[in-house]
Amino acid sequence: MDRALKRLSISSWVIAARPKTLSAGIMPVAVGTFFANKALSEIDWLLAICILFCSFFIQIATNLINDALDFKKGADTKERLGPVRVTQAGLLPADRVLKGASICFLLTAIIGVPLILKGGLPLVALILSSIICSYLYTGGPFPLAYVGLGEVFVILFYGFFATLTSYYLQTGEWGGREMFLVALELGCLITVLLAINNLRDIHEDQKTQKRTLATRFGEGFARKEIAVLTVFPFFLNFFWIVENKPLLFFLPMTAIPMGLNIIRRIYQYTPGKIYNRFLGDASLLIVLYGTLLILACRIML
Repeated sequence: MDRALKRLSISSWVIAARPKTLSAGIMPVAVGTFFANKALSEIDWLLAICILFCSFFIQIATNLINDALDFKKGADTKERLGPVRVTQAGLLPADRVLKGASICFLLTAIIGVPLILKGGLPLVALILSSIICSYLYTGGPFPLAYVGLGEVFVILFYGFFATLTSYYLQTGEWGGREMFLVALELGCLITVLLAINNLRDIHEDQKTQKRTLATRFGEGFARKEIAVLTVFPFFLNFFWIVENKPLLFFLPMTAIPMGLNIIRRIYQYTPGKIYNRFLGDASLLIVLYGTLLILACRIML
């Protein structure tokens, strides 16, 4: 019986961490690191691993706080259409989930020490702001997710901060317009996850006064938002043609069919549980797009 309870507890924490969304933490770090390899003869793998784990723990902490506080605020109810939330389902108490988030923040600070030693004060600011905004996404008097700023948070932190910081720590430079472009592409694709999530939950969020962009502007806007966020990175990819780097253009463009299929299905189905499948597809698109960018970059070395 004790073993069964232990397995249930471990399983509950895994569910709370939302492993299917962790591609959002992996790919920006991976892309930033391998693009830095273009400018360097070798990668500092210790730094890369530290950045990756910091990104993981920030993301998991954000998920845990969201799980606990959405339940406390009444945003997660028995009518929930999305994947299981451990607090709402009674698998873990809210206070325990919040303590788990605190541990993730502590681990981020500890693992971030080598990054601070390498990057100096900019890394202190980045790590502190990441921790603070991770909490403010769902917590505080004006939670970002409840006032329609969730998309800004995702693009800024998962797109720009994770990608550019990974590049900066390897090279000592921020990478200019090429890295800005790559960070924006990844940020848009990662934001698709949030936008699909918000469209799926639009009716529940309307009842609980959760003011996402979807609830503010309606289903039509939410579908257009998903379509734009999905297509925009492919449009930006034409930059590589101008820069005479055709491989960086052509390889990622092969992911277009997957992106268009996500858009087609979003327009085909009304918001409901089936959108959980689309979340999985969007997560795979992030992995595919990032991997193709890395592959093109490696071939060009």
